[in-house]
Amino acid sequence: MSGSVDEGLLERIASGDAAAFSALYDRYAALVYGVAKRILRSPEQAQDVTQSVFLKVWSKPRLFTGGSFGAWVARVARNAALDILRSSAVRLREPEIPTTLAATGDLEEAVFAGVDRETVARAVRALPENERVPIEQAYFGGLTYREVAERMDAPLGTVKTRIRSGLQRLRGALQGAVTR
Repeated sequence: MSGSVDEGLLERIASGDAAAFSALYDRYAALVYGVAKRILRSPEQAQDVTQSVFLKVWSKPRLFTGGSFGAWVARVARNAALDILRSSAVRLREPEIPTTLAATGDLEEAVFAGVDRETVARAVRALPENERVPIEQAYFGGLTYREVAERMDAPLGTVKTRIRSGLQRLRGALQGAVTR
């Protein structure tokens, strides 16, 4: 019975019915928040995930294609929370140091002597736009990969691939600058 009620609410949401959205939110917000909080261990991040998940339900209710809405929305919340964890892990990871860098003297000084701010800016500007924009948003704008994907209206996997490809290009360009 619950499935048909949820599907009816989703149909009404698809036609812009805010009351139906409110009813669906009331039914499942605690579930979404609980899943996200259990994974992230942060009430603030869990609230962000809850907001993001229900924004997706409001803007694209047809993403749910049948079955148990509760199970589906819990999986969406789980994936969103895991994306945040992965994004945080990427940002906290130590940067790779080029293997060709000489180990004599102060390492930090050698790196900054070899690559100045303008060299990095020039290398970023030289990237193709589809790689440069997500890198700027994620690394200079402080957005998660998921937020970048939403802003660009692109699949998360596509954004991750573009960022990875752009970072590989940057690494190659900057390694050349360090060894000069």
